[in-house]
Amino acid sequence: MYYMRNKSKARFGTVDIETTPNESYTWGIYEQDVIKVIREWHMLSFSVKIKGGETIVRGLPDYDLYKKDKRNDRELVKELWGILDGLDIVCGHNIDKFDIRKINARFIYHGLTLPSPYKTIDTLKVARKVLGLNSNKLTDIAQYLGIGQKVETGGFKLWEQCMAGDMKAWAVMKKYNKYDVVLTEKVYLRLRPYMASHPNENLYNGTTFNCPFCFSSHIQKRGFHRTQVGVFQKYQCQDCLAWPVGEKIKQDKVMVK
Repeated sequence: MYYMRNKSKARFGTVDIETTPNESYTWGIYEQDVIKVIREWHMLSFSVKIKGGETIVRGLPDYDLYKKDKRNDRELVKELWGILDGLDIVCGHNIDKFDIRKINARFIYHGLTLPSPYKTIDTLKVARKVLGLNSNKLTDIAQYLGIGQKVETGGFKLWEQCMAGDMKAWAVMKKYNKYDVVLTEKVYLRLRPYMASHPNENLYNGTTFNCPFCFSSHIQKRGFHRTQVGVFQKYQCQDCLAWPVGEKIKQDKVMVK
């Protein structure tokens, strides 16, 4: 069974942020407790890749406020708030544990409310659940899938240089941050058929028969899916190759446990 292809109305963005470390006192350098935090972390940059659209990358030097205060991320955070407020689905690698929580921390610090609700897709969680890889780091997953790797930074020195105001280092940081979302989207697209809890694209479009994973209308009936309580029509999307489960097939009542 085939249906006319349509374009999804769901607003989808892949997000990644970079932050500074905390600055603190310790008595030593190995497995030491922090005596006192001198300066807490702040956001350095963010990137957002809109699916089917542009990639937005911003760093602190992109704002006039940077000339007065190199550590003030207020304008950076406000712009990110505006972008997230316009999204329905936000994707990222380790986004639930790291990026979203860090972003929310800066929102509340700067007196911003939560943006409009959105669903999240965490490619790290998906990889851990459905794949048995030696490493679930973004660059390692991408290399395993043959779709690229993260931009080399040279390590923590790049963060130090950015914090010191080195504009050449800032150019590398933004390139690194930008390619992270490009790479994450590639990983997401490869993992998408395995995402049983992927947001249903039909709910954003008022449709019924499109692929709930990628919104393609190029789907075929492929037998039936049987559970303990019923039989359901099974489909396969001919674009993303996911296996959506459709309507329940009417039948006589069956005995259940």
